[in-house]
Amino acid sequence: MGLFSKKKTVTNEFDEAVFAEAGSPLSEIFQFSLIAILIVVPIRLFIAQPFIVSGASMEDTFHTGEYLIVDQLTYHFETPSRGDVIVFRYPRDPSKYFIKRVIGVPGDTITIENGVITIANEANPQGFVLSEAYAETMPPAAKLVEKIGDREYFVMGDNRDESSDSRAWGVLQEERIIGRAWMRLFPPQELDYLPGAAVPEMIIKGS
Repeated sequence: MGLFSKKKTVTNEFDEAVFAEAGSPLSEIFQFSLIAILIVVPIRLFIAQPFIVSGASMEDTFHTGEYLIVDQLTYHFETPSRGDVIVFRYPRDPSKYFIKRVIGVPGDTITIENGVITIANEANPQGFVLSEAYAETMPPAAKLVEKIGDREYFVMGDNRDESSDSRAWGVLQEERIIGRAWMRLFPPQELDYLPGAAVPEMIIKGS
């Protein structure tokens, strides 16, 4: 399902010996706690958050147990782009977090038929076929056509056969987006900046 288990705590440890002369232990604990709150809380709320991947919807790009840092700042200055990997609140249950890839952006008309994604927009009124090297083969399904409005996005998992995404529950509203996958920290051998980042190839019809 591409569901995330949000890591609940961030702790900071301070070397008590360094501050041994600052005052009473109770006073020091209060000061250290206050500093930790002033530093950690704004970062968690506005800049970055840790998440742990759970589920198969983004395989083979991401796997269960991988530890990601999600950038919450960038989308305050720019909008998500096609191909971005994002984390968002599941529209049907905002207490849950999903990870998917942006396929359609505002102004697009998405058509999915026989496992092929075609996108038409103002710049390409005849449409183009989306070629995605990172995605698993899409299973056959009924034809789907979706017009993407302002502040809306069409998202899909890379493992198309195992993903609950915009094909099932519709477009994603921009205000539900937490941020983009910024860094993969664990496992160590998979350490990566902007993990999964890719720009899907556009095959223009008639070219």
